[in-house]
Amino acid sequence: MINTTFLDKIAQVLIEKYSEKLANTIVVLPNKRAKIFLIEALKKQVDKNIFAPKIISIEDFIQDIAKIRAIDPIELLFEFYEVYLSVTDKSNQQSFELFANWAKTLLQDFNEIDRYLLDSTHVLSYLKDIEDIKKWGIEVENKTTLLEKYIDFWKLLPLYYQTLYSHLLNKGVGYQGLIYREAVRNLNHFSNTINEEQFVFAGFNALNASEEKIIQHLIADNKAQIFWDADQVFLNDPYHDAALFLRRFKENWKHYKSNPFEWIVDDFSQSKNIQIIGTPKSIGQAKITGSIIENIINENPTTSLDKVAIVLGEENLLVPLLYSLPSTVGALNITMGYSGKNNPAQILIAKLFKMHTNALSRNAKSYVFYYKDVLDVLTHPLVEPYAQTTALVNRINSNNYTFISYQKLIELNEKPTDLFLLLFQKWENGSIAVLETVSKLLLTIKNNLSNDNEEEKIAKTFVFAIFKVINKLINYYSKHQHIDKIETLHAIYKQVIDLVEVSFEGEPLSGLQIMGVLESRVLDFDTVIVTSMNEGKFPAGKSQNSFIPYDVKRELGLPTFKEKDAIYTYHFYHLLQRAKNIYLLYNTESEGLDAGEKSRFITQLEVEKQANHNVSHEIYNAVLPETAYKPLVIEKSSSVMERLRIIANEGFSPSALTSYIRNPIQFYFQKILRIREVEEVEENIALNTLGTIIHETLLALYTPFIGEFISEKDIENCFSLIDAEVLKQFKLVYKEGEIKKGRNLLAFEVAKRNVSNFLRVELVSIKDGDAIKIIALEKTFERTLNHPGLPFPVLIKGNVDRIEERNGNIRIIDYKTGKVDKTNVILKSWNGLTQEIKSDKIIQVLAYAFMYEQEANGKPIEAGIISFKNLKSGFLPFVFKEDKEIQQIINNEIMTNYLEQIVLLLKEILDETIPFEEKV
Repeated sequence: MINTTFLDKIAQVLIEKYSEKLANTIVVLPNKRAKIFLIEALKKQVDKNIFAPKIISIEDFIQDIAKIRAIDPIELLFEFYEVYLSVTDKSNQQSFELFANWAKTLLQDFNEIDRYLLDSTHVLSYLKDIEDIKKWGIEVENKTTLLEKYIDFWKLLPLYYQTLYSHLLNKGVGYQGLIYREAVRNLNHFSNTINEEQFVFAGFNALNASEEKIIQHLIADNKAQIFWDADQVFLNDPYHDAALFLRRFKENWKHYKSNPFEWIVDDFSQSKNIQIIGTPKSIGQAKITGSIIENIINENPTTSLDKVAIVLGEENLLVPLLYSLPSTVGALNITMGYSGKNNPAQILIAKLFKMHTNALSRNAKSYVFYYKDVLDVLTHPLVEPYAQTTALVNRINSNNYTFISYQKLIELNEKPTDLFLLLFQKWENGSIAVLETVSKLLLTIKNNLSNDNEEEKIAKTFVFAIFKVINKLINYYSKHQHIDKIETLHAIYKQVIDLVEVSFEGEPLSGLQIMGVLESRVLDFDTVIVTSMNEGKFPAGKSQNSFIPYDVKRELGLPTFKEKDAIYTYHFYHLLQRAKNIYLLYNTESEGLDAGEKSRFITQLEVEKQANHNVSHEIYNAVLPETAYKPLVIEKSSSVMERLRIIANEGFSPSALTSYIRNPIQFYFQKILRIREVEEVEENIALNTLGTIIHETLLALYTPFIGEFISEKDIENCFSLIDAEVLKQFKLVYKEGEIKKGRNLLAFEVAKRNVSNFLRVELVSIKDGDAIKIIALEKTFERTLNHPGLPFPVLIKGNVDRIEERNGNIRIIDYKTGKVDKTNVILKSWNGLTQEIKSDKIIQVLAYAFMYEQEANGKPIEAGIISFKNLKSGFLPFVFKEDKEIQQIINNEIMTNYLEQIVLLLKEILDETIPFEEKV
């Protein structure tokens, strides 16, 4: 266990040194979260009731001095836009969405300038001078309007700063830097108003110039004390960044010329078990974290997890981690910010914006939705369980609705819920109306979620965070109504959502602690698990989101990535400082979005290993099976056999037989379990749909001639009917699908071309003297196969595309939309006919011949294929070719040999001892 935490030591000092005036003592900490831990530490030090000291965060303390309210970042952006419009020529004014792209960066720079108490005019004029120097080489006559505007922008920066500063000050609000600058200005007045209050600053590391000035002033006035948490290992190493700031303060502060630096501890060098674990991808880190927690619980089931901290180097890992934690974890305390971008509620609103803006831009009058946008919204996890739209989704899929008007959508959903109506309510009455609709929608979703379910409670937190943003936007829009386009609203929404974080708060004193890096400040734990220990993630990397160049920052004393890295370094080593068991997880993959080499902090721990540290390094990979994939094998149960008996009685189709040859498991799913493919919108016409349209068109054109011989005139008349009939069949088969443009228009033309080409081939045959009589079209035939080798009679049943009598012979024809060559219907040996799928077309056409044989009345039978992608080859008959002998007429010998092979296949299908085995 941790012997004495930093907060325990602070509590001890408060009791020993400030006990008489504890109620007048104000403890200032780096963040709000540590407050409750300090109160708990104080409880351990006393055995009677006392008045607790006031405990506040540094930001609240600075606000108290400045007497200025902190402005919300979204509100700040709107206020800055107002200022921008007031000082910029109308001809040069940008839209809000363009303005916001650079304004957020500029506001960060304003913030830094103020926090470090720099002369804003000097810094911003300096930037303008740098840009002027860059453009010195350009002759005056070559300066374009764009370049002039660019230089004017830099000239205006001091004016933007001063006007915004005055504007906010007049309203009594400010961003952090402004509040800090005003606090320093108000410092003497504040100091004079202090009577008996004493301040204790604890647990700080990096301080900006404002904080340094305020703290040093109060210390010099004997009104404050400061306690650092500095480990001698880092403090005594001039190159170690974990103590970069602490060394500066120790050397530069006047107070430390005559006073000791409190406190320097020796905790990091104590005994520690450090396990460095590499694993592929973020999800692997979440799984391993879950395993570590499970092992901790298993080793000591009574242990409390409140001394265990999971620190997420990357916030996106939160949701996978929650799913990876063992069910034995009881209380859970999530204290971290989670990006608004990844919030499930935000993703829903983003989809909603996309759906409505697309609908408006497509057709503002009829408001036409694209089906993918609709399904994206309806299948979202926050909508699907509550919108009751399963029937609507099925209708959209089965009818191929590609574009759906608002009216049609309302018609299709006969009993719309309030949630459904809010989702699809037209966005026609301006931005405030849209935001109010979205606000009601989020409230409805929130009310649908339960408080009893842990996942739904977290979902509520997500929804509420976006609900607050939308309501803030309503408030800001009511003051700034000149920004009223839906496209602008969408752009603003995307801008402000970047500034939003979902804050999770729980019971901090019990249960497993899950936090971000900054939330770990001042706190100490026995066991620490840190994830995403990769360069660019931990530490965050050298991002330069600023208009102020690196060398200028160095010269002016502003923090650069060097200082930001040092802050991360301190936080990291402070996490390890008093911990006994440490797990550092990183992604081993060098490519991909969440990849990168392992963090320098890991290398540093290995290279600068302390004598008492036990450091181990492991790579965890997923357990891979010896075989990549094991084919599925399903035994034939009594219920399976019963189903096979039913199929045998109702009829095996030729396609069912070839399905079994292709893959017995496919046959099992389709015929035994009767699982159909999921119905989806067919946005572009599929080949099988195109085939159905061609089949149905030919059926319609030839039906009048059933039982008659076809004449040249009959075929010529059919040509004039092609366009109307193909269109009719398209509408019947493809339903509400779009056929007037894009690929579908091409498919429509292909269908017409195929039918036309088929009729031409037919016409040539008739002109060449063929007598063609249509016997049947798209007709179902059946015949029972009785054989001693089968356990029971089997009905063979199927739908034949066309049967004709041609020059005295019966010809059975199967249409194929795809390409078939004559080699596909030539057979050289009966052995193994049903073993390979390459013979599937022969199996099919001979099955049709078997079914029709008794109705042929002894006439010679041919069976074959007409391929629409190989129409020039005409009819491709089945041919048995043995040596040089070719047999095209299907005689008794051919039929007997064929049936022997089919019986072998059926015996295998119906044999109880032979399982269905997947072909891979």
